[in-house]
Amino acid sequence: MGPLRGVKVVELAGIGPAPFGCMLLAELGADVLRVERPGGGLAMGAPEYELVNRGRRSVALDLKRPEAVKAVLQLVAGADVLVEGFRPGVAERLGLGPEDCRAVNERLVYGRMTGWGQDGPLAQSAGHDIDYLGLSGALHAIGRAGGPPQIPANLLGDFAGGSLYLVIGVLAALTEARASGHGQVVDAAIVDGSAHLTTMLLGALASGAWKQERGTNLLDTGAPFYDVYETSDGKHMGVGAIEPKFYDELIRLLGITPPDRYDVATWPELRDQLTTAFADKTQAEWTEIFDGTDACVAPVLPLAGEHPHLAARGVFVDHHGVRQAAPAPRFSRTPTSLGEPPSKPGQHTRAALTEWGVEGVDELLRSGAAVQD
Repeated sequence: MGPLRGVKVVELAGIGPAPFGCMLLAELGADVLRVERPGGGLAMGAPEYELVNRGRRSVALDLKRPEAVKAVLQLVAGADVLVEGFRPGVAERLGLGPEDCRAVNERLVYGRMTGWGQDGPLAQSAGHDIDYLGLSGALHAIGRAGGPPQIPANLLGDFAGGSLYLVIGVLAALTEARASGHGQVVDAAIVDGSAHLTTMLLGALASGAWKQERGTNLLDTGAPFYDVYETSDGKHMGVGAIEPKFYDELIRLLGITPPDRYDVATWPELRDQLTTAFADKTQAEWTEIFDGTDACVAPVLPLAGEHPHLAARGVFVDHHGVRQAAPAPRFSRTPTSLGEPPSKPGQHTRAALTEWGVEGVDELLRSGAAVQD
């Protein structure tokens, strides 16, 4: 199922953005084979809850052993894409760098996912989402006036600036390879992607429409009509009534008489009115009032929350007993699917290696170069 049906991907297992990118490729229909170290790597819970590993099979290979590396190269020979998320140079030292793979498959798209990129002064330094966001400027832009930058979990860096740019790059290179017959390396770096995500803000900054000071701009809680407000039950409503007609609907439904929204000097008074109004009712009451209107107001729900719109579109599903987000985007003719639940490391070693045409699977298992869970 999915528009990438028939595409074969070898994933050299890592953490964070590379697995999420491979999850996306799998949900789009690619046959993604996850190559893990025996016993697996860093995890946030039991394997069945590592949802970023869903949708693909797992083989366990000890890449410190030459025969295991040879097996990966056999996988690469029949693949369209390889994805790795190691520090620069690690794949080369394993004998699985771009040149090693190109020697067995000229058409291979080699996707590399890092935080700092394949070159530059910080390329060999450790880092996490917060570090890449900090250097790119994206983190600086998030927060309230007078306060510190606010951390958007690891959604903006790892997954938006990292995984999504990796997948875009891989798909673009895959399209080009089908025309040219030649693969190439995709260097996806979180610092690059998160900087690229700020493009609109950079334009506004250059024009004077955006200020470096946090919490003083239209979209960073500077404007009272683009903010979150607490309800009487301690929950919150998100307000995004930017355009005049949407703002007018907001004011009508709140039943207040506000000052001139175009006079920035009155914004503290307007914020106080909005704060007082929203504190008068529960989140459920406000949700009912604003439901289906053009006031651009919505409840701030918890993770995997319940709402009729989410239910109608099937945004969240229960898959193998775990509530999780359904694949996105949606396709009219080649629908996507979740596929298999997250696998244990090495759960499919024997069957997957055999199916992919690797020679001497039994010997690999006997020697310990490959491990079957």
